[in-house]
Amino acid sequence: MKYTRFEIARIIGARALQISMGAPILVHVPEDIIDPLDVAVYEFKKGVIPITVKRAK
Repeated sequence: MKYTRFEIARIIGARALQISMGAPILVHVPEDIIDPLDVAVYEFKKGVIPITVKRAK
């Protein structure tokens, strides 16, 4: 599924909040990535974020 830039921003923002609140990280990230937002972007690029988008018709 191709996401709009708004959907991408919402998904990454929601996942970054989850990570900052203590949610487990779903992939092995490099040692230099420590910011929750950067971790969320890394997870998004790997395609492992368990968040779905429901679009209105």
